[in-house]
Amino acid sequence: MKSGTLIFVPGLLCTGELFAPQVDALNGRYDVRIADTLSDTTIDAMADRLLASAPPRFALGGLSMGGYVALSVARKALDRLEKLILMDTSARPDTEEQTANRRRLVELAQRSGMAAVTQVLLERLLASHHQADERLRALVDGMAEEIGVEAFLLQQEAIIGRIDSRAILSQIPTRTLVIVGEADVLTPVALAREIADGLPDARLATIPNAGHLVTIEEPEAATREIEAFLAED
Repeated sequence: MKSGTLIFVPGLLCTGELFAPQVDALNGRYDVRIADTLSDTTIDAMADRLLASAPPRFALGGLSMGGYVALSVARKALDRLEKLILMDTSARPDTEEQTANRRRLVELAQRSGMAAVTQVLLERLLASHHQADERLRALVDGMAEEIGVEAFLLQQEAIIGRIDSRAILSQIPTRTLVIVGEADVLTPVALAREIADGLPDARLATIPNAGHLVTIEEPEAATREIEAFLAED
């Protein structure tokens, strides 16, 4: 008998393949689902869509943009969350510089396609020692192509418009695991620690040798942390 429902929320430009190693490991024990992040222009709307199809109680894990969605779900329906996993994400809103960079990437996607976007982003998504890994590069490229230009535009608009979640962290008593790749340059360890310190009941797990896409860069280590956390009473 399965132990409950676990919903994963992918990050920007990522499909459910971002969590494939974890789904393989956990699917026999949990009803593992992947949230839809392709249809809405705001983080709150993504959260509403997730809640509309989720069971009354569930565990939730989000990476990067998925973490923004997970925090929105916590704000909207705290009583429905059994446990929370926040991976390589931030509680902060976009800076002006980040928003400008996003606008440039959207223009690049519209002009030159998704392969041009991933070429720019790969050095920030993957730890330096993973950037020559052809399997990982192909996985990132494949996810981006599957997302496509139009959904990429929607996702960037949603991220740009997200709220500052730092003030609500203290109001989320749900037991939380905060995971971050030690070499993450997009949402570095300091931002993960800020989240963990702001939550009433959180543990920080730093994964060596991983960048921003910890679940596929160091899948065994990430899965071990998630499995142990879900098994806790």
